[in-house]
Amino acid sequence: MTVDFVYLPPDVPLSILHQDKHIIVVDKPSGLLSVPGKLEGRNDCMHSRLMAQHWDALLVHRLDCDTSGIMIFARTKQAQGFLGQQFENRIAKKTYVARVWGQVAEDKGHIDLPIATDWPNRPKQRISHEEGRPAQTDWHVTARLPDETRVELSPRTGRSHQLRLHMLALGHPILGDPFYAEGAARAYPRLMLHAQTLALHHPGTQDWVSFSAPCPF
Repeated sequence: MTVDFVYLPPDVPLSILHQDKHIIVVDKPSGLLSVPGKLEGRNDCMHSRLMAQHWDALLVHRLDCDTSGIMIFARTKQAQGFLGQQFENRIAKKTYVARVWGQVAEDKGHIDLPIATDWPNRPKQRISHEEGRPAQTDWHVTARLPDETRVELSPRTGRSHQLRLHMLALGHPILGDPFYAEGAARAYPRLMLHAQTLALHHPGTQDWVSFSAPCPF
């Protein structure tokens, strides 16, 4: 069966971090879809909110509904293609901040575990060496508290739910995860995962640029 999902998008102002004639960079809130959902009542999304103010905003990539943080939109087809190639070819660099359950013993590590769709339980994903697509994540600890650890995550690939599954595979689910955390680890007001930085080549100047969105937790 599929996992139940009640869509209650947050009523918050649009947060634009940067804009010019080529791109718009926004800070997406947790609980807001990146693009419209397929089912009724899921039209409200980051893209539609941005297009209400900037009709020329074009989608380049997505963030999970539960994840907050930085997204970049193009303003021309040329810029959209230029940016899209950087995501497809793993040129764009992203870092995330996460709060995870328990004490992570090591200070840093690399996770290489392939990910496949969990078809009977969509939209969940699963680790599968037989059917999964390659997925790699680098991580390092930035702070430790009695019952949780704060980590910075740098995905080398962009699989759906990659960071959630990789931290779960380490035995440290991301706090507030409605799909993969259980018990006390799930009892948080939101998924504690935030896309904090994005660096890539600007489509107008080809210069290497970096943008950041302040972590809300």
